[in-house]
Amino acid sequence: MIIDAHAHISATSYGDVGNYISQLREAGIDQGVVVPGGTVDVRKMTDYIIGKAQPENPVPDNHYVKESCRLHPFLQGFACIDPHSPNAAEALEDSFKQGFRGLKLTPMTHQFSFAGKAVAALAECCGNHGYPMYSHVVFSPGASTARFVALARQFPKTNFILGHMGFGPADREALEAAAELENFFLETSTGSYLHIKQSVEKAGAGKIIFGSEYPLSHPAVELKKILLLSLPDRESEKILGGNIRVLLRLA
Repeated sequence: MIIDAHAHISATSYGDVGNYISQLREAGIDQGVVVPGGTVDVRKMTDYIIGKAQPENPVPDNHYVKESCRLHPFLQGFACIDPHSPNAAEALEDSFKQGFRGLKLTPMTHQFSFAGKAVAALAECCGNHGYPMYSHVVFSPGASTARFVALARQFPKTNFILGHMGFGPADREALEAAAELENFFLETSTGSYLHIKQSVEKAGAGKIIFGSEYPLSHPAVELKKILLLSLPDRESEKILGGNIRVLLRLA
């Protein structure tokens, strides 16, 4: 079974759940893990990365994800929580009760530090419930790979998933952390083929998780990079679904 472990869905013309499901079927992917999209317009992502544009809609639409998962049981949802929001940890607690199976953080949109007390409370909440924390990193001291790794060290009972294989095309710090820490995983969407290949070799297939980053990328495109690794079946099965199934405690 193949699971796309990272896709953004939103009530937009380019990122709606119906289009995502069509792309999953086209790619031959069985299930998906979805997070709220639409806080930034991915069609102009570079503008956000270089600071030319600011997020127009910073409030994540967790309800859209919840309803999409209800209507399509082969989808699992991660709640997106702004650490700056009042009672963020309580909101995460409530999301787990509603059926969400993980936390998605977005430092590009919400501009926080992984060293903050609110983020620590969220990480502890994830560990208490046995669900992972997923985040990308940005070119900022407070939301860098090093800070995310430090958070993983601080909360060894919480599983951390670093999106897009870390920062840039070959994040050495991310690879070293995945190889060293039992609770630190790398998600492959938009990652470079060489970095994914080296990460499998050095950290092991058990630390790598396949994701697509829909709608910015097509699931079939991201899947092809994993298939081109020509790994033994056992290793491919871990990357393409086995690892995320364990982290989300899916039957």
